[in-house]
Amino acid sequence: MLRCAALIAAGILAATAAGAAEDSGPELWVNPGMLSHHFKDDRDYREENYGLGVELFLTPRHGLLAGSFLNSNDERTRYVGYHWRPLQLAAGRLRFSGGLAFALMDGYSDVRDGNTFAVVLPALSLEYRAVGAHLIFLPHREHSSALALQLRLRLWAW
Repeated sequence: MLRCAALIAAGILAATAAGAAEDSGPELWVNPGMLSHHFKDDRDYREENYGLGVELFLTPRHGLLAGSFLNSNDERTRYVGYHWRPLQLAAGRLRFSGGLAFALMDGYSDVRDGNTFAVVLPALSLEYRAVGAHLIFLPHREHSSALALQLRLRLWAW
């Protein structure tokens, strides 16, 4: 067990060190919302959550997020946040990263009557040249947690 933990720790350190050498300048990304899959089927959730999102990654590890989409309750959600991706793996132009998105969002009538609330969302990202994707876990205590796929397009890299 200790050997396994040591190997995992060594792998994380190596990935972080490799990612540090690959840090680049700011990148501007856009996304058209997300596709979601809910784990409970007792409600009729909308799973095509179209909208418009903008991401400004100052480095591969630190990004600012803002956007709007039609949520799973078929209501308009707006969000603003910070995406922290400490885990970085790169192979040529292919980059894999993992971390957490911290955001303020609104528009869910079943959460704080549609008012603003804070979320922490685990996320994995994959990028190749100017295209990318986020796989995001959306936890929900009372209703259905979901897994979302968000496709992205890089508009600009400095």
